[in-house]
Amino acid sequence: MERANKIKVGPGLAEDSNMGAIVSEAQMKSILNYIEIGKQEGATLAAGGYRHVDDGLDKGYFIAPTVFTDVTPDMRIVQEEIFGPVVVIQKFKGEEEAIKLANDTDYGLAGGVFTNDGAKGLRVIKKVRAGITWVNDYYPTYVEAPWGGYKQSGIGRSLGKYGLDEYQEIKQININLDVKPVGWFPN
Repeated sequence: MERANKIKVGPGLAEDSNMGAIVSEAQMKSILNYIEIGKQEGATLAAGGYRHVDDGLDKGYFIAPTVFTDVTPDMRIVQEEIFGPVVVIQKFKGEEEAIKLANDTDYGLAGGVFTNDGAKGLRVIKKVRAGITWVNDYYPTYVEAPWGGYKQSGIGRSLGKYGLDEYQEIKQININLDVKPVGWFPN
């Protein structure tokens, strides 16, 4: 929570900004609605949870980085894609429970595993049903690699060779260079 509170929210072109504005008013309202849903469902709001209007930010769609704790797997803020600066912290006991929690959703855009054990990180991330994944990092991406989710997160793949495939219409062509009858049917 302390680190979330230290994130400097401001205009994207300002050198001291760590996080910019939300893309639109509609998306900002959707995020703020999810924050209210989280509180109503009993999650603990540990940081943020409000629209920034200080320091001249009232003319933009700025939301403070938001952290929820004491969440349960059935809460909407856990189950649905918020697409905003909101994180939920879930407790788990052991690797298998962590994988179950990560995969117990209709969505699977992205996921990350943080661990001091590299073998465990690779083992777990292979079992996480998400299209974009990281071990001991989150969000750096490469245009050469595919971008897209699993389950109900995204359709298809963009970026890299896989992204080009989305714009192709591929067909199979079979050619018999022996132009005499092939004998499939009796004459």
